[in-house]
Amino acid sequence: MSLDLIQLTRRLVDIESITYNEGAVGAYLSEFLAERGFAVEKMAVEHHRESRSTSERFNVYACAPGLTPDVVFSTHMDTVPPFLPSSEDEEFIYGRGSCDAKGIIAAQIGAAEKLRDEGVRAGLLFVVGEERDSAGAKTANLHPRGSRFLINGEPTDNRVALASKGALRAVIRTKGKMAHSAYPELGESATHKMVEALGRILEIPLPAVDDIGPSTLNIGTISGGHAPNVIADAAEAQILIRLVGASEETRRAIERAVEGLATVDFTLEIPFKRLRALEGLPTMVAAFTTDVPWLGNWGEPVLLGPGSIHVAHTPHEKLAKKELFAAIDLYTEVARRLVTGSH
Repeated sequence: MSLDLIQLTRRLVDIESITYNEGAVGAYLSEFLAERGFAVEKMAVEHHRESRSTSERFNVYACAPGLTPDVVFSTHMDTVPPFLPSSEDEEFIYGRGSCDAKGIIAAQIGAAEKLRDEGVRAGLLFVVGEERDSAGAKTANLHPRGSRFLINGEPTDNRVALASKGALRAVIRTKGKMAHSAYPELGESATHKMVEALGRILEIPLPAVDDIGPSTLNIGTISGGHAPNVIADAAEAQILIRLVGASEETRRAIERAVEGLATVDFTLEIPFKRLRALEGLPTMVAAFTTDVPWLGNWGEPVLLGPGSIHVAHTPHEKLAKKELFAAIDLYTEVARRLVTGSH
């Protein structure tokens, strides 16, 4: 039974699976893979406290019955909001998740089937929660299946990633005293403190690595105060730093910068990860974070997938059909080379 890559990708895109709501797409994949001869397991993942979903939440693991895989293909089933249904033209598939990462799911299934026909032991691991906290990957890492290699799928334009940047998320908070804005001397502005604190943070020289590039910083949200004619008594900002190494130096620099003005709460860290190259294949550096740091028990990682990260998370997300088809051959080649040792 031949695999219709376009139809499968569009079907996956059309199942809304914004983070915490992955149950329906997981159920579809479980049934689809079982029908194609895979032994399928559902790996339960706890709902996050922020989740309002009441549906079942689980990773999907699949392999040929009774086999321990040498290599496992993995990517995520969840997407960022908002949901955008699929469409297509002669060149592209469009819709939320088309490149990040439902087209990748389809390509990995195609590669696993080709390798199964060749006698190469390949498995599939599709996880939840990558777009928020990697909850699915962290759960999966507690239940490895004995694989020696992991091929993780993210949009890398079908190039092998030499590294995946880490992430450090921080919440900056300031406090003040409310007063009438006509008499600022009677109050203490938390928003003025926040502006000064963020200005200091923006002046911090961030680390850089020659073959990887610089760390980058984004002030993502700022909130505070009650009205233009009221001195603000509280303010909050959230920042995200893309790491190119250990976080300790950056953490200390931020704490020093805001000392006396604000407090800092570091709420999330994803480690920077160097990865291997494969001879003869084009390479890139992933400036984004992935599940790779949380899947170490699944084998030595390679990061690779069709599509451009530049259109992921945008209203114009799309995946070139030629890249989708090329990914099957590329995934198959990489897996074969890893398993046979011909790197």
